[in-house]
Amino acid sequence: MMRIAVGLEYDGGAYAGWQSQRAAASIQETVQAALARVAAEPVALVAAGRTDAGVHALGQVAHFDVQALRPMRGWVLGANTHLPPDVSLRWARRVPGHFHARYSAEWRTYRYVVRNAGVRSALAAGRATQIHRPLDHERMQEAGEALVGEHDFSAFRSSECQAHSAVRRLRSVMVSRRGEWLCMEVTANAFLHHMVRNIAGLLIAVGRGDLAPGFAAEVLASRDRTRNAATAPPEGLYLWHVSYPRVFGLPEDQPGDPPDQSAIIVPLPGGE
Repeated sequence: MMRIAVGLEYDGGAYAGWQSQRAAASIQETVQAALARVAAEPVALVAAGRTDAGVHALGQVAHFDVQALRPMRGWVLGANTHLPPDVSLRWARRVPGHFHARYSAEWRTYRYVVRNAGVRSALAAGRATQIHRPLDHERMQEAGEALVGEHDFSAFRSSECQAHSAVRRLRSVMVSRRGEWLCMEVTANAFLHHMVRNIAGLLIAVGRGDLAPGFAAEVLASRDRTRNAATAPPEGLYLWHVSYPRVFGLPEDQPGDPPDQSAIIVPLPGGE
């Protein structure tokens, strides 16, 4: 029996999230079925993050245990042959048995993408959140900085969150703008259910001028979800990158900068 880690990219629009469900299509079940055809045996995947319905990924990582011997390139090409166009394996690596896609991760980075323009985009539909009112990204950055550090993020978790503790270590919040595209990048050791979307919702309210930047610190200190802004929609959210100790030898799978961000509707930090 060997353990294989894989990097995954997907458009979550047609799926009920990562986790397998009885009555709805999931990313987990879709990828497991493809890998099982390559392995000629059942495959069970464990992911770094259980993305919700409608949420996308460019840097999801998962692992599975298998007896079948295949070249690493064979896992990638074989699985992609059996996967739908909106899900793709980026890479595969053999890892030691103590590697765990979820528990071995050091940092997770999400990006929340907003198209801030007066007219909606047909091509960005389902890939970015449309906000018509002007957003001040500098006010949003000021608010986000109040959240950096180790805190109780109870005010940023959903009512359905099952985590035993709401304490998380937020490494950074970066808000950048490039033309009509606005990107919020959040990195933490781990996230609560809806935590990134609740952070994005608050920052958007600050960017519109509905809330003062200082309100972010007040909401955080209150630990009261009812004091926070509305949860941002799922279509703007991307699991961007998961970092692991170098000893595991995984690719530095940070997605590259496209020549034209609008081509894939995922703009990069650092504005004009």
